[in-house]
Amino acid sequence: MLNNSQVMVIKPNSSLPVVADGFGVVSYLEKIKKFPMLSEAEEQALVIDFKQNNNLDAAHRLVVSHLRLAAKIALTYRRYGLPLSDIISEANIGLMQAVKKFDLSKKVRLATYAAWWIKAAINDFVLRSWSLVKIGTVAAQKKLFYNLSRIKAKLGLYENKELEPSVVKKIASDLVVEEQDVVEMNRRLGGDTSLNVIVGDSDDMERQDMLVDTRQNIESNLAKKQEIAYKHKILMSCLKDMPEREAYIIKNRMLAENPQTLEEIGSMYNISRERVRQLEKKAFDSLSVLFKQRFADAA
Repeated sequence: MLNNSQVMVIKPNSSLPVVADGFGVVSYLEKIKKFPMLSEAEEQALVIDFKQNNNLDAAHRLVVSHLRLAAKIALTYRRYGLPLSDIISEANIGLMQAVKKFDLSKKVRLATYAAWWIKAAINDFVLRSWSLVKIGTVAAQKKLFYNLSRIKAKLGLYENKELEPSVVKKIASDLVVEEQDVVEMNRRLGGDTSLNVIVGDSDDMERQDMLVDTRQNIESNLAKKQEIAYKHKILMSCLKDMPEREAYIIKNRMLAENPQTLEEIGSMYNISRERVRQLEKKAFDSLSVLFKQRFADAA
């Protein structure tokens, strides 16, 4: 999981453009368009300068030239209902990590390599944030969600396509999950094809340049925040009406920042790990039905 303590200081006395909610996001997208793209030769020279000489100016240029890439990927996560400014910030953390770890032995452009780190940073943020979206409740599913993109990058698999059976088997074995879970999670996390694909008639225009400027307005932004708060209120009221044990499992397995393990909850209630898993499924199904009913009644 990425955090601020892991992010390198890019350049003394300088910082990245600040992104904020509302119209600040639109302003940020306009600002980052001003940073020039790098040719392959320029990119290689900067990577060498940073790695061999620890030149932070070179690292800074590598980062800012890829801010549009980070923003473009961040925009694909808008459906989770989280603040877009936070998602973009997490994307930039992933980008900086990619620059820090990238070297020319990867045999790909930095954009292709960085895309995986950016997605991993955003995925971590999504899982840390409260959401009614069920991404996976058991430890193995969460482990798979966190690590799939990184493992694929280590294997040199930078394209978003179906995995070979041998690769699926290796990842499933490494993470101790079912092979079908690997296939399904790969499809869920898959996105665009390589961001370095040339589009249009110009040799200088890559897919990552096609950043959509999505205008926001104060009214829709406020309405979205109010809807999230309202759903949270309904969720809490539903939990109050559930059996104490099931409500505890939901809160401490799905909604907690540091979820308890099945073993920990089983020990607390003097029941088996498998029984906790069964109760967890039952509780989530019951909560889903109750939440939908109350949300529909209130609409």
